Amino acid sequence: MVCPVQAVPAAEEPRAAWHRPADMNTNLLDFDLDGLAAYCEQLGEKRFRATQLFRWIHQRGASDFDQMSDLAKSLREKLKACAHITALPVLTEHVSADGTVKWLFDVGGGDAVEAVFIPEDDRGTLCVSSQAGCAVGCRFCSTGHQGFSRNLSTGEILAQLWYAEHALRKRLGTGGERVISNVVMMGMGEPLQNYTALVPALRAMLDDHGYGLSRRRVTVSTSGVVPMIDRLSQDCAVAMAVSLHAPNDELRDPLVPLNRKYPIHELLDACERYLEFAPRDFITFEYCMLDGVNDQPEHARQLIELVRARGDGRSWCKFNLIPFNPFPASGLLRSPAARVTEFASLLSNAGIVTTVRKTRGDDIDAACGQLAGDVKDRTRAAERMARQRTIVLKQVP
Repeated sequence: MVCPVQAVPAAEEPRAAWHRPADMNTNLLDFDLDGLAAYCEQLGEKRFRATQLFRWIHQRGASDFDQMSDLAKSLREKLKACAHITALPVLTEHVSADGTVKWLFDVGGGDAVEAVFIPEDDRGTLCVSSQAGCAVGCRFCSTGHQGFSRNLSTGEILAQLWYAEHALRKRLGTGGERVISNVVMMGMGEPLQNYTALVPALRAMLDDHGYGLSRRRVTVSTSGVVPMIDRLSQDCAVAMAVSLHAPNDELRDPLVPLNRKYPIHELLDACERYLEFAPRDFITFEYCMLDGVNDQPEHARQLIELVRARGDGRSWCKFNLIPFNPFPASGLLRSPAARVTEFASLLSNAGIVTTVRKTRGDDIDAACGQLAGDVKDRTRAAERMARQRTIVLKQVP
């Protein structure tokens, strides 16, 4: 039994055109439903077989083809010869006192990535990584200080959800009821710099034959890759969160270096364009509160001016203020709670919906900005970030 490597021309007999591929080891987690249908077509199978297979993989968490009782035995034999369904190896698991769970997954080559499950009374959210490391190098992010190794594949992105969902079902004894209701692409990496792998993963999350998540409940967080924001609006518009963190370019440039390429006005233009296709009528701006750096009343007033200059008078965004989770390499401190409250009040009183993120999982380094994993840095980012620590950000007296 051999597997296909290319589509068969209509004039040829399908089975006679099969060739033994160089790689007999296809992980079916690498496909969205359309991709799996194309793969099954090369095996001489119809689309409904791909749908059945997709359900077994993602809805039931099956990894053994012999379990898939409604698949023809001939198809199961084909799949056993050339495909597999394999999760990422779990290196460590940590459970916080507040119920947050963090997994460290081995992605090979000395790299490991983290995913975090955050339980709430009304939802369960999984924070998923898209890259081993991150090339953006935000000053306040632990991942960025580790540097960048490589993009994750679609299968490596989906494997985090696949493992977490089905492991938690067994642990919690839900009887097959879904545990994860929300996915946020806010783990390690800049998702929009791994666009080719990201979009099929999103489609699998949304597919009714897969995880069946609402577009409103899947969020892509970006530091501001403007061209890819526009592409995502056409290819797979889900909820959007933007890592803003500053009200002006002078301050954002050293905090979020990508701002030098896509400054704030270009980023906000892209956000307004995205709203035409988004499942929500607002963009979420994430704003990490840094003591003496971006947390003064003047910064809040500048943000209010930015918001009021757009949207034609309607409410088109909300702010999520994030208490900074300090780590030694950053050289930064968390804003005092009273200052965060004052900042939130200034925005709220101006009619801007504003929330303060509740810190979860900080006792296991699973809170926002703390995910680091293990990364074989191929960009010398750690060296560059170390040099940046000698640059003092302008602080407000």
